[in-house]
Amino acid sequence: MLRMKKITDMYDTQVYVETGELFGVVEESIITTNKVYGWRIKATKNSILNRILGGAKGVIVPHQFVKSVGDVMIISKSAVPSYEESKEEEEATTE
Repeated sequence: MLRMKKITDMYDTQVYVETGELFGVVEESIITTNKVYGWRIKATKNSILNRILGGAKGVIVPHQFVKSVGDVMIISKSAVPSYEESKEEEEATTE
């Protein structure tokens, strides 16, 4: 049987990457034409999102990257911005 959840029940739900790391907390949903377009994820103190973004408050994750929704939300690792790649790009542009 299909279990349905209200969108508002998802607020403050912890978001994990499929590798098991805490990504952040759901702050808001983005809905377009009666469909969930994406999720605004807030960086928390111990999340990898906080380590990657530093002072930024959060990111928007498109719903297509969501793998599972239940007591927690699990997202694809391809939704995680890569800190190491951006660092390498900065070094290449400074040379």
